[in-house]
Amino acid sequence: MRLYAPVKMPMCAVLAFWAKTSGRVDVSEPASISSGIAKRYATAIFDLAKEGKSVPALSADIDALETALNDSADLADLTTSPVYSREEQAAAIAAVAKKMKISPIVTNSLALMAQNRRLFALPQLFAALRDMIAEENGELTADVIAAKALTKTQSDKLAKTLKATFGKDVKINATVDESIIGGLIVKVGSKMIDTSVASKLSNLQNAMKEVG
Repeated sequence: MRLYAPVKMPMCAVLAFWAKTSGRVDVSEPASISSGIAKRYATAIFDLAKEGKSVPALSADIDALETALNDSADLADLTTSPVYSREEQAAAIAAVAKKMKISPIVTNSLALMAQNRRLFALPQLFAALRDMIAEENGELTADVIAAKALTKTQSDKLAKTLKATFGKDVKINATVDESIIGGLIVKVGSKMIDTSVASKLSNLQNAMKEVG
């Protein structure tokens, strides 16, 4: 019984993909290793999308999948918990991809990741692909953490401010973390700007300890 429909790709592309992503890694691997795994997958996926001139579709897929992963605790658990078998992961991720009408290249890639039990690296995969797409488009990606969802006006204003700082168009990748209380945490490449209230309170507490 098939758990997902195979997606046709040129054999050279499939072999290249497997060459870049073969091997086994436990789901408990540290983040640094997850990033390495994600980078290899991202390179293969991006190369296929570029060959097929479907980079815009890839960008839309990433946005949709990342939103789904952030909004669904069940989906996040499915991708990280060792309790689920690779068959269960493959069936579930295939159903998600089909419902969301994800492009064939990404659907097939998710299936391969499920087979290798590497869905835990999806957040790092999305980040790596965003960087590749941004570079292809002559843009920068800003990962922004806010205490509550940014409005379009706020997002546009932030992008304009960052463009003036870095000299390139900036795509905002925003997530919500209520624990920062207020303000923003903005990361562009290796640079990070932390204006969160939580960070300021922590700095104040540290300063008070030094005084005491």
